[in-house]
Amino acid sequence: MGYARYFRRNWQMYALLVLPITFFIIFKYGPMYGVQIAFKDFNFFRGIGGSEWIGLDGFREVFANHDFYLTLRNTLMLNFLDLIVSFPAPLILAIMLFELKVVWFKKLSQTILYIPHFISWVIIGGIVYQLFGTQSGMINNLLMSLGFDAVPFLSEKNYWLITYLLTGVWQSAGWGTILYLAALTGINKELFEAAEVDGAGRLKRILHITIPGIKPTIVTLLIINLGNMISIGFERPFVIGNLAVREYSDVLSTFVYRIGLESGQYTLATVVGLFQAVVGLIFLLAANYISKKLTDESIL
Repeated sequence: MGYARYFRRNWQMYALLVLPITFFIIFKYGPMYGVQIAFKDFNFFRGIGGSEWIGLDGFREVFANHDFYLTLRNTLMLNFLDLIVSFPAPLILAIMLFELKVVWFKKLSQTILYIPHFISWVIIGGIVYQLFGTQSGMINNLLMSLGFDAVPFLSEKNYWLITYLLTGVWQSAGWGTILYLAALTGINKELFEAAEVDGAGRLKRILHITIPGIKPTIVTLLIINLGNMISIGFERPFVIGNLAVREYSDVLSTFVYRIGLESGQYTLATVVGLFQAVVGLIFLLAANYISKKLTDESIL
């Protein structure tokens, strides 16, 4: 009887959950039915139910494919480097914005930093080629007009890697500051005032108040990023990459695109997707466990 009274009093809150729960059922849990394609010789005309079971043959074929290990290496390498380069960038930007005292300049800076997040990777790819192209890129044209040699930003793998990472920072760093700024606003202002009275400079206030104050947010985002180490977006490496740097730009998402959509090997594509999901879950649980042991902070 108590539960019924509680539900009648708070039914609006439960009603708000209907749409998100429906979304997850349809678009997240519903597609899990298709996971069985990884264990079948999928025939497009017979459908999932009518296709023949082949057990783990699809996994054996994928694990025997040299390209799979190359793309797996590239995925882990690019995500690891992104973690080192891109993860601290939003934190540093958020602290810098938080320390700004001129309100109009702070708002203007935030707006400018947020804009790249809303630009499609197709458009960003066009901008990258216009700026960094070896023959027609604006930067190389300027260098050659000054008597320097052209820099192969997009055609030499090491230069491409730097271009890839910096482009990712430019596109994502501003948007990533939102969570950190929200966490920073929750820090008690009296702590900063007391530290200032005690003679603590700005750097000491950042190190001993600001960063510890948003430690749970930092740990949570770090765990999520570690959980996504095996997953990588399709657009960024596909748009910026090319055949000249395929040794670095070919990742699991582009591998799935080639064998799934271009070659029609849906079973193998599903195997790779299932592999990413399982390994990603293991990474997430391991990162959460280690974080809980070392820092006493976790998301589970």
